[in-house]
Amino acid sequence: MGSANGLTSAQGTQPLFSFGVISDVQHADIPDGRSFLGVPRFYRHSLLVLQRAVQNWNNQKRPQFVINLGDIVDGYCPKHKSMSIVKKVVDEFGKFNGPVYHMIGNHCLYNLPRDKLLPLLNISNLDGHAYYDFLPSPQYRFVVLDGYDISAIGWPQDHPHTLKALIFLEEKNPNLDKNSPMGLVGLDRRFLMFNGAVGKEQLEWLDAVLQDAAKLKQKVIVCCHLPLDPGASSQEALLWNYDEVMDVIHQYNCVKVCLAGHDHKGGHSIDSHGIHHRTLEAALECPPGTDAFGYIDVYDNMLSLIGTDRIESIDMEFHS
Repeated sequence: MGSANGLTSAQGTQPLFSFGVISDVQHADIPDGRSFLGVPRFYRHSLLVLQRAVQNWNNQKRPQFVINLGDIVDGYCPKHKSMSIVKKVVDEFGKFNGPVYHMIGNHCLYNLPRDKLLPLLNISNLDGHAYYDFLPSPQYRFVVLDGYDISAIGWPQDHPHTLKALIFLEEKNPNLDKNSPMGLVGLDRRFLMFNGAVGKEQLEWLDAVLQDAAKLKQKVIVCCHLPLDPGASSQEALLWNYDEVMDVIHQYNCVKVCLAGHDHKGGHSIDSHGIHHRTLEAALECPPGTDAFGYIDVYDNMLSLIGTDRIESIDMEFHS
């Protein structure tokens, strides 16, 4: 339990900084179940995975902050318990000795509307959006995207972003059940209701942030619950307009790594511009006694992910 899949860094030097990572805790106080594809899910044990992660990060005194890549509560959580379960998981994250940066996932939005969820996750945005950036060091900037900006879940039913998403799904997915990819071929299999898109305003914001980062010679790590590259994910888990987002990102040389959750089996790819995409394995799918969390050491020309149990360690090198 809790054994690190360690890699000895080729750097032989101290990292600039380190941060903890975990994704898809999807806790609920219900018996174990299975995914639509039959993969076992351990709803109660996932909280223990998070507790061990926090203890590990604190004991090491290594990560300066933690990034939660979304979905802290499961959609099967009884709705009358949603608020208390979300608070419970957020409180567990709060035991980490440092800042925790959250992002929203589809399961979060099944349980709570944005106006209730964002304050609990300490995401401050007056108009209900959940994208932001932060600088843990002068050399690096983190960009957290809101993958459910255009979405059929989370916004009020009459919100323009909901209506836009519903029209989009009607055009792209002919199935009555919009979470079914039946009949959809190739990358079109991403047009499912449990995914979403980055809206025009957010794309413009991303462009401005990357322009600023490039000017300041900062390296950028992009985080989004939904994966942004088909090589690092199943087709069914991708952001609806991942291609538009990557078109913006590829205009600049500052983005080095994209981190994601959502696709529970995890994945890694390097795209045509040399950007690493790492999708993290889900805490939810850890059988009792196993874990899925890690920390990332950040260097000038590499991110080194040191994973525990189900999370595979990897060095992600790039041109600095």
